[in-house]
Amino acid sequence: MTTIRVLLADDQALLRSAFRVLVDSEPDMEVVGEASDGAQAVRLAKEERADVVLMDIRMPGTDGLAATRMISADPSLAHVRVVILTTFEVDDYVVQSLRAGASGFLGKGSEPEELLSAIRVAAAGEALLSPVATKGLIARFLAQGDSDEDRDPARAERLEALTVREREVLVQVAGGHSNDEIAERLEVSPLTVKTHVNRAMAKLGARDRAQLVVIAYESGLVRPRAE
Repeated sequence: MTTIRVLLADDQALLRSAFRVLVDSEPDMEVVGEASDGAQAVRLAKEERADVVLMDIRMPGTDGLAATRMISADPSLAHVRVVILTTFEVDDYVVQSLRAGASGFLGKGSEPEELLSAIRVAAAGEALLSPVATKGLIARFLAQGDSDEDRDPARAERLEALTVREREVLVQVAGGHSNDEIAERLEVSPLTVKTHVNRAMAKLGARDRAQLVVIAYESGLVRPRAE
């Protein structure tokens, strides 16, 4: 069994202690470090070879958003997945976090099993996170800036490298659907969907599915819509 190496980044020691007890109680994961600010989180992510960082977004000094950008931009940390912990399920920071390179987000009020599941999902790079609000977030993604001026022409051009089927799969990923759901919708096997997702990620330079969602919206391939 491969052990998932988890780094806790939160300025509240009590919360870190609670998360440590929960994570260390699982046979397939362990806490390899604790950080009280973003700069420390970036340093420890590298030193402790973390797989997943549970990152509080509001911390003194270097906040979680800046730290996520630093991790995402560091080639030596390409394997690290960041899960943003937020007090609010959906807020302005969530979209910024995904743009910065986070694999997803989770409300601090989530159930313990949701947190543990989120760590496993992030480590596997399989899905955009938030058991409660993922699809609600995607429906409102960039809704405050849904004009042609907000589209990224460079990303739109990169979509030209995708095949027709890869584009179809990307649209489904941006809708928050799992590989199994996409397979059923497109009448192909889940393995075929996974292959298309991996190829799209490679062609677009995306770290994981969360980044595919960002690219799909910012390129204009998928338009956000208000609820």
